[in-house]
Amino acid sequence: MTNLTDPWVSHPATQAVCRALTDDGAQALFVGGCVRNALLGVAVSDIDITTDARPERVVRLAEKAGIKAVPTGIDHGTVTLVRDGIPHEVTTFRRDVETDGRRAVIAFSTRIEEDAARRDFTMNALYARPDGTVLDPLGGMDDLRARRVRFIGNAQDRIREDYLRSLRYFRFHAWYGDPEAGFDPEALAAIAADLDGLDRLSRERVGHEMIKLLAAPDPAPSVAAMRSTGVLAHLLPGADDRALAPLVHLETLAGTGPDGLRRLAALGEDLTPALRLSKAQARRIERMREAAIGAASASELGYRLGSDLGYDALLLRCALFERAWQTDWKQALTRGESAEFPLSARHLMPRLQGPELGAELARLEALWIDSGFTLGRAELLSRAK
Repeated sequence: MTNLTDPWVSHPATQAVCRALTDDGAQALFVGGCVRNALLGVAVSDIDITTDARPERVVRLAEKAGIKAVPTGIDHGTVTLVRDGIPHEVTTFRRDVETDGRRAVIAFSTRIEEDAARRDFTMNALYARPDGTVLDPLGGMDDLRARRVRFIGNAQDRIREDYLRSLRYFRFHAWYGDPEAGFDPEALAAIAADLDGLDRLSRERVGHEMIKLLAAPDPAPSVAAMRSTGVLAHLLPGADDRALAPLVHLETLAGTGPDGLRRLAALGEDLTPALRLSKAQARRIERMREAAIGAASASELGYRLGSDLGYDALLLRCALFERAWQTDWKQALTRGESAEFPLSARHLMPRLQGPELGAELARLEALWIDSGFTLGRAELLSRAK
């Protein structure tokens, strides 16, 4: 028998939430990501609990136990119970009544088997009792141990219930799959056969899923599989993943962590409209790519963009143009970021005005940058036109 032993399982707040349900005869089972991650030895960020109690009963039992109940998705059976500042998302067992590829009409259930059958992958259909005992109604444990991402039942049926599952398949493989074992042929065939269904997804959902996929330790194999099935071109016309694997390698050399937006920038330009990113995200990608294809030195990038964005641009430049990473760039970026141009417009006025003033300031700034930020105000003024 397999048991969860992570500290969050026995935390007093979490056990109190479980007791609020079970003391009244309801079931309380941990489910999904918290169970999967605990079994894989991966950090658990969210605690999901499923129960046979209806949402209104969950609220009533929580209030009786002095636990705050927030109806975060009560129409779909979800209530968030907060104890000692720790949120626990409690959802009633459900079964699908009708699906259209984006949303499902659900009915509440009292059977764990029905709740498990409506989930996406076998590794996400693992449950655990409050004492940590793992329940495996669909045989997902063997897949989890093998790090095999496999759809529950018929892959095409699961995809047609929600076409986002095609993208989730690649994301889950990037995070939890065995890269040596490769991809499930049935899953890839089902995904490739239903590309048009991806058009039903909102660009926000696609963008959110892509960034989470690209933030995996090494998303390159999953993105390559997306390309081979036609998903990448369907969602992001013009995307090219050739620089992605080199970028992942360079990030390791440079000692920096994964970054979904940096890796998205490596896939090509003009991709952000297809994903409907935030203005801040789109602007960051735009500035990163502009700097990467330019010729500015590391110190100039630090001065103009700051060390963080300059670092991104240099990594991207090396990946796109097959250049070697230089260990002294980090110091140069920091030096540039702290540099302050000693001139301002008032130093050249009133002799120069308007466009001539701007052009001369830019010329002197370039001289100052080329000097390694060493030229002082007097030296620069002596070179002014």
